[in-house]
Parts: sequence; structure tokens; C-alpha cells
Amino acid sequence: MPVYLDHNATTPLDERALEAMLPYLRGHYGNPSSVHRFGRLARAAVETAREQVAALVNSHPTQVIFTGGGTEANNLAIKGVAAACRPGRLAIGATEHPSVAKAAAALTRRGWRRDILDVDSEGRVVVDALAPGTTLVSVMLANNETGVIQDIAAVGAAARRAGAILHTDAVQAAGKINVDFAATGAQLLSLSAHKLYGPKGVGALIVDKAVEIEPLLSGGGQEQGRRAGTENVAGIVGFGAAAMLARERLDEYGRRMPELRRRLEAGLRALGGIEIFSARAERLPNTVGFGARGVDGETLLMGLDQAGMAVASGAACSSGSREPSPVLRAMGIERDLARGAIRVSLGHGNTEDEMDAFVAALAAQLARLRPPVRRAAG
Repeated sequence: MPVYLDHNATTPLDERALEAMLPYLRGHYGNPSSVHRFGRLARAAVETAREQVAALVNSHPTQVIFTGGGTEANNLAIKGVAAACRPGRLAIGATEHPSVAKAAAALTRRGWRRDILDVDSEGRVVVDALAPGTTLVSVMLANNETGVIQDIAAVGAAARRAGAILHTDAVQAAGKINVDFAATGAQLLSLSAHKLYGPKGVGALIVDKAVEIEPLLSGGGQEQGRRAGTENVAGIVGFGAAAMLARERLDEYGRRMPELRRRLEAGLRALGGIEIFSARAERLPNTVGFGARGVDGETLLMGLDQAGMAVASGAACSSGSREPSPVLRAMGIERDLARGAIRVSLGHGNTEDEMDAFVAALAAQLARLRPPVRRAAG
């Protein structure tokens, strides 16, 4: 039976979220912008989901703008703020998701100046002060590869001193740790349903009402005029149900995941030649990123897959690249170790026996891939 250990890439759709979605894939097919009964039923479902998503991150429902996923939410935050003001200066963390890094790079072609905030060897953003004239700052709440949780409150304080707007990508954090929009100090926060047992293709941007953003899409006035297009009602309903479930079981998640992670990391350390990334930093309780010396991560990944272990050799969004992870390189991880990087991300269904099975499978693959140690003639 294959073992799924790649929950930071995506999670299985919770059966209860699916059940909530089904009526809106069948009989309740109204357009939520329509004023008749069919439309009103759809609108009511969308607004209920908006309340559920808002409750997950302690925001007001009117602050929730539904999008087509986390990538769109990140782009709407960065490009939407940029379009609402004259070109200026923005700052992003060195270990951001590509949807933030590439959105910021696109702005440099429109006259914006981009600053990259360094991270320390554990992957924590180093920010004491921001350059004068900084308009926008984007730093993720939790990293998708290492699990490192950033001190967003400190970043927010620096942004306030500079008079800058703060955006945080909370896609990996929501449902795994407590996320409080007000406490982060951010004015913009991104979410994605499929990272917390909801459907793919739906996300949200939480927007402080004081922030002006321009929509990416021209069209109707949906989502308070900030995201044109008929809402994905079934997906939004599933997102809302998943958000409600995530909130209800956050305490259980916070108890079980650290126990599984400790067991897994103990097994990894016992193998030798393994370095766990960001081991001294605060991390998501479900995430273990590590490097195996002397092996190629993609080759190791394929071997583990054949052994029935589904893991990642970095971020799923960057699969296919033969270059070491930019996140690990930004942390100063040496190239050889970074090339052998593997990410294990745990979920609700995983067990202690599966942690032991993974360590055994990894040991077998390392024995196969590493060259034998030659003993000196004596």
C-alpha cells in the first residue's frame, strides 16, 4: 500500500468537504449574481463559506476575496497593490514561493525596485529595517519546503515603521498552526483550499479594508469588484467546509504531528549522513526537509516512489528542475547537500508505523545509491 507523505503539495479532499460540495455540482446550479431563487441559494452558500474561511484566520467575512487558488491570491496582492500606486520599492523574503518571487520580478519590468531580504542559515528572514520608500513587503508565514515559521509580527513592525503594506503568504500555515490575521500585522494574507483538505482551484486573499488594490481581471463586479468572474460555488463551499474542519481539529493536529515528526527525525538521524534543514528554527509540525549527502534528490525520489513512498525532492511547483532548491541555496546549504534534498510532509492519516517504514525504505535506497566505502589496504 503506497504511503502518501507529500501533504504540503496537496491534501486529499475531505469526505465532508466533498459532501458539502455535491449539491452545488448537481441541483443547486444557480449563478450567485442572479436575483432569483436559484441565484439566492448559491449566494447564500458562498457567503456561508466566506464566514467559515474568515473564522479560520480571525478576519471579518467582508475581508475575504475568493480567488482561483493561492498563486492567484499572491499575484492579486502584489500586482494589485502595485497597480493602485506609482512604481516604488518592494521587498520580499529570499525564500518565497515562486508565485511571489516571480510576481515581484514582473514588477521590476514596470519600474519597481525589488529588495531581497536575506535569511539566516535556518531560513529565518533577517529584517531590522526596510529601505526608505518601501511601499510593499511580502514575507511568507511558513515555508513550503522547510516548514520554517517566520516572525511575521516583527516583519510587520518593520513594515509599519517604513509605512509599507505587508502581505504574507499563509498558504502552508493555515490549518497547521493558528493563523490570526490581525495578530500578524499584515494587511494582505493568502490562502489555498487544497492545502487544508479542500478542493483544488480555489483560494482566498484576506484584504484589510484600508488597502487599495486593483483587480487582475476586468469583468463583472464579483467579490466586491476585486475578482471578476462567476464564483466557483462548489469549490468555495468545499473551501468553507474544509476551513471549518481545520479549525475544529487544529488542537488534535498540533498534538499528533509533532509526535510523528519526532519519530521520523529520530530515525533519520540514526541513519547517518543525513542533515535535517532548519532543525533549530520554529517549523510547521508536519514538515521535515533533509539532505542526504552523495546522492541526487530526483534519483532518490524515484527510488522511494518505486518503494511506495510519495515524497518531494523540494517544492512540487518546481519539480522537473535539476538545479538545487533556491530556498536551500538562500540558506547557504552547500550544493551537494542541497542536490540530495527530500521533503516529507505529514497529514492526518499518517501513522508511526509509516514513519518507520519510510526510514527503512530510505535506508535501502541510500545503500543502493551511495558508492561503497573502500577500506584502505593494510
